[in-house]
Amino acid sequence: MAAAELGADAIGVVIYPKSPRAVTVDELAGITAGLGDHVVVVALFVDPEPELVRSVIQIGSVNLLQFHGSESPKFCDQFALPYMKAVAVKGDSDLQEVIAPYENARYILLDSYDPIMPGGTGKTFDWNKVERLTEQQQSRLVLAGGLQPDNVRLAIETVRPFGVDVSSGVEESKGIKDVEKMKSFIEGVKASDQ
Repeated sequence: MAAAELGADAIGVVIYPKSPRAVTVDELAGITAGLGDHVVVVALFVDPEPELVRSVIQIGSVNLLQFHGSESPKFCDQFALPYMKAVAVKGDSDLQEVIAPYENARYILLDSYDPIMPGGTGKTFDWNKVERLTEQQQSRLVLAGGLQPDNVRLAIETVRPFGVDVSSGVEESKGIKDVEKMKSFIEGVKASDQ
């Protein structure tokens, strides 16, 4: 609710039990109750069973699916909601090649690569790698990985993504958000819009 009140366009709910930010399907409706229609609710999964994704969709409060594992385009395309596919950017990544199979994705989320964690590492990657993308690919980018209040403006001005995604960068501890950090982050995003 605080994120929505501060002006966030979307909130994410992590449906991945191994994450310190995980929520259950049963908790989802309570978390999203009271959000205005202007706030997009994104459900994040990591290599889920299709039944889990469908059970989340059936609740009716999610607008966008986010796949953060090794899901194939065919897997992502099978559901009745638009999706965002997360791509872990490695030092030698050819982003055009990695993104190309996900032509049906509404958005592509670029995150830092970590051999253990599928996201939420708090590490940035070389933003200059985005320069090699086509205009169409870049127009649907969501930038993640190591973003925080003190670097989000520079990140947006460098990459020019459709949007930005933050989690650990606005936390007081793993899984616990800090309202002041969220406020500062959103102010940084708005400043870059000007």
